[in-house]
Amino acid sequence: MASPFVENPGDEGARVVRRAFTLPAPRSFQDRTDPLGFPDDYLFERYRFRRHSIVYLCQLLGPYIEKTTRRSKALTKPQTVCIALRFFASGAFLYSVGDAERLSKATACREIRKVCLALKRFPNIFITFPGHRGILPIKEAFFRTAGFPNVIGAIDCTHIRIKAPSGPTEADYVNRRSFHSINVQVHA
Repeated sequence: MASPFVENPGDEGARVVRRAFTLPAPRSFQDRTDPLGFPDDYLFERYRFRRHSIVYLCQLLGPYIEKTTRRSKALTKPQTVCIALRFFASGAFLYSVGDAERLSKATACREIRKVCLALKRFPNIFITFPGHRGILPIKEAFFRTAGFPNVIGAIDCTHIRIKAPSGPTEADYVNRRSFHSINVQVHA
């Protein structure tokens, strides 16, 4: 019986059989080199951290960002940490970070979230408050001054103009407005 939609039903049957017995194309994996294999200048430019600091973060966060998959092509701990550091350093969108690291947006998001959740476990290492005053008096003072409840601090940053330093790191002190400065962060 002829089909009005297929010119030659025999050809269609052959295509179905061929499709059933054809092996899928082999999976191809992108080369994701070890980020710690690059020089310190490269790492600092992209992640704002030197090699020894990235290794420290990998050791500290390692148990919390460990892969649960048994697949052989999972991201390594240094790759996961560097993805998050690139996002923190650049303030870029997930698409930009993913493209720069040759990953999808979903993978970049998942890895950044893992690192953020791991960092939340160490607030006493990375966040310090004034040790000479308790938190409750600080909250009360902020409330009396500005009417903000449950505030224990305020933070601000500014660029302080400096003389151009000499040496190979001179370019590190040029800000986006093309003058030499130091970025100062103040906590009140």
